[in-house]
Amino acid sequence: MSVSAVPKIDAHQHFWRYSPENYRWINDQMTVLKQDLLPKNLIPQLAAHGIQGSVLVQACSRFDETRWLLNLAEENNFVKAVVGWVDIAGSALGSQLALLQQQPLLRGVRHQVQDEASPADWLANSAVGRGVEQVQRQGYVYEMLVNQQHLDALATFAGRHDRHYLVLDHFGKPDLSQGVAHWVKQVKPLAAMPHVSCKLSGLLTEPRPRGFAPNDLLPWFDAALSLFGSQRLMFGSDWPVCLLAGDYGNGKSLCQQATEALSPTERDAIFGGNACKIYALHSDLTGVSHESAS
Repeated sequence: MSVSAVPKIDAHQHFWRYSPENYRWINDQMTVLKQDLLPKNLIPQLAAHGIQGSVLVQACSRFDETRWLLNLAEENNFVKAVVGWVDIAGSALGSQLALLQQQPLLRGVRHQVQDEASPADWLANSAVGRGVEQVQRQGYVYEMLVNQQHLDALATFAGRHDRHYLVLDHFGKPDLSQGVAHWVKQVKPLAAMPHVSCKLSGLLTEPRPRGFAPNDLLPWFDAALSLFGSQRLMFGSDWPVCLLAGDYGNGKSLCQQATEALSPTERDAIFGGNACKIYALHSDLTGVSHESAS
């Protein structure tokens, strides 16, 4: 059996030093997440599952977290890109981006729009629009984190910002109780835009109807393949949030099952090639070690 030359990339994972004030979205039902979760905790999982690199994504709306993540990335060679947070609508954006220009591992930015009091208003805000235009002009990916009820507003937002790649996190966090046809209708306008990609991540931790087994999530993967195609989808573990639904391997196994009928080239794209393209990862990823300096 031939071994693919395309590196396997986990396109969505997090680290944090836990504090209640900085990670308010971690509630009392998420006890497993109320601890420091760092490279030393993830490295054995990546090695066990043959993952050669990762994209490290912000989990806190603080610029100092972005700088900390970039330091971790420099110290841990398996982290190939960082998606950080900047004050996208604020007066500090220009100075923050100027500082980050010296950080080659920063490849994207994200804001936790789902946590805004009115996500639709935030997406329509003119200051946000100007900020996104600026980060796209500078070649950064913009990642989009919303719940399913704001996918319509997100499609309008995405239509205005086509200068560079946009990435939809976690399938757009569908309401599984409404069925896959409802989600298809919601996400179809986004999928029609060639600059929008989607992460096959986070579905196992969305609320499931009573009796729903992991295999019952496969229709959402099938629909995502039909809507976006294999060239605009990326596997992401959403570690350590995925620990709420089991372990690292559960999400990867589900994604493998959903893509087993695809060609090797298509699977390679989803499990690494697309992340390499979208985040401009270096071509020397094969054979990287999982050594950590922290």
